[in-house]
Amino acid sequence: MAPLIEDYALIGDLQTAALVGRDGSIDWLCLPRFDSPACFAALLGDEENGHWRLAPRGAGPCTRRAYLEGSLILETVWETETGTVKVTDFMPQRHRAPDVVRIVEGVSGSVDMLGVLRLRFDYGNVVPWVRRADGHRVAVAGPDSAWLRSEPPVRTFGKGFSTRSEFTVEAGDSVAFVLTWHPSHEARPELIDPHESLRHSLEDWREWACRCRYQGPYQEAVMRSLITLKALTYEPTGGIVAAPTTSLPEDIGGVRNWDYRYCWLRDSTLTLGALLSVGYLEEAAAWRNWLLRTVAGDPADLQIMYGVAGERRLPETELSWLPGYERSAPVRVGNSAVNQLQLDVYGEVIDSLYVARRGGLNAKPHAWSVLRVFMEFLMKHWREPDEGIWEVRGPRRHFVHSKVMAWVAADRAVRILEYDPKLKGDLTRMRQMRDEVHREVCEKGYDPERGTFTQSYGSTELDAATLLIPRVGFLPPDDPRVIGTVDAIRRDLTHEGLVRRYTVDGKAVDGLPGNEGTFLVCSFWLVDALHLTGRRKEARRLFERLLGLRSDLGLLSEEYDPVARRQLGNYPQAFSHIGLVTSALLLDAEGCERPPDIRTG
Repeated sequence: MAPLIEDYALIGDLQTAALVGRDGSIDWLCLPRFDSPACFAALLGDEENGHWRLAPRGAGPCTRRAYLEGSLILETVWETETGTVKVTDFMPQRHRAPDVVRIVEGVSGSVDMLGVLRLRFDYGNVVPWVRRADGHRVAVAGPDSAWLRSEPPVRTFGKGFSTRSEFTVEAGDSVAFVLTWHPSHEARPELIDPHESLRHSLEDWREWACRCRYQGPYQEAVMRSLITLKALTYEPTGGIVAAPTTSLPEDIGGVRNWDYRYCWLRDSTLTLGALLSVGYLEEAAAWRNWLLRTVAGDPADLQIMYGVAGERRLPETELSWLPGYERSAPVRVGNSAVNQLQLDVYGEVIDSLYVARRGGLNAKPHAWSVLRVFMEFLMKHWREPDEGIWEVRGPRRHFVHSKVMAWVAADRAVRILEYDPKLKGDLTRMRQMRDEVHREVCEKGYDPERGTFTQSYGSTELDAATLLIPRVGFLPPDDPRVIGTVDAIRRDLTHEGLVRRYTVDGKAVDGLPGNEGTFLVCSFWLVDALHLTGRRKEARRLFERLLGLRSDLGLLSEEYDPVARRQLGNYPQAFSHIGLVTSALLLDAEGCERPPDIRTG
């Protein structure tokens, strides 16, 4: 039986990441980048698709595990009949090549250990040629090469197209394994010292964690989420991936399996706001700069997502040789949603630049030029239907959230021009657009009989994205239409108190069969909406319940199944952790230096 999604821990080097199971097996790792082909893909198949297990011989799940405080360094402990052993897993921030380091330490007694390394390049499809060289095991296939070594050396041997190591650790013993990847046409990179790398990695992570300015009752949860967001950052460019995985299902056994190893623009506003609120100006600036580089060009060509370096082409294909997590097929790489029209993205980009200005980032001379060109495009096209925030694969509609974000774009542009009249821009037209969008949404997107905003003009479906209406300042929190929307969503769009994105009824809305779990970021949005509308005790109760859904390591995926009581979707999910941080700061505004920006139109 496959491990639960939340059974996995995350390690990474700020350019890629690996998932480590409770049994000591690394079942997912893409090298050298988040979006590169996986060399361990057992997560979406079985052991023959690639994994690296290091654990006591014959042992099952670990006794306990935890991250070293303020870091992404994982310690896993097994207590066996003969003794206790600890494995420390991490990926040091790289200078040139990516390394995975696994240090085995004897704690007490004597423990027989077994290591099984199955490298399978190209998402588990290619078995490499393995040989010995300079006392190391070297695996090569096409463009990929990986070197395995140990300090002190332990005997390795081949069996069943895997590389195995058997050794015994006594109390006080230590054996370090290092797996290093590099392009096969290049020479082997310089060797690292695994113990020095551990010391430096721990220092680096803790120095970064100490920069957090949040001091409040949710400090542990906020810090773990911020570390997770940092781990999902592609440091060379500043881009933040939605998740380090592809095709973890939103519906077990179903087809709702997508590749999330890319950077979504819609995450930008909340990401910037969260980072700025807790003092991470450098990361916020890196994201803002990535954004400006990435969206450069014709505004008509704006995409909803990009590669970690701003790549535009993300063709979606299916990997037929992988059966999928718990037989959830197809397994997809790339994402066809990149070609969708989602007008809300223009609002999110403009709001990001507005937040950056208010948050104290140094102004970029060309940022206003980008914003003004986007506004020119949006003033001509905001009336068009689109696919909406949830990337539905059904027909285009006039989604209410998309129109609200068009209003946000105009509102933020107006505010910037009013603050700095020397900037070029047609303030009158922008004000007119803002007023027209507001009037139309209130007329066509609101159902007066039910007292709620709907998913799209003329529809009966609800949409959790309308919970953001008070947060972005479209209407004040005490407006009856806001309160009615919150109440309708609580009544008709929740399952055991957790929020679904929208009504899933056959193919009517999103064009896909099957169902999905409750969406975690939407549940955090409900926390925010309850708090803003004065129901603060209810907001805090829901928030603390959501904290209880995290894994034992504090990680959240995209969705949660309240019936099966398990996490669903790609993992860990940046959007969920952004929601956690933002809600925590809102509930405890006194605990952060700069409270989150709540705009009330």
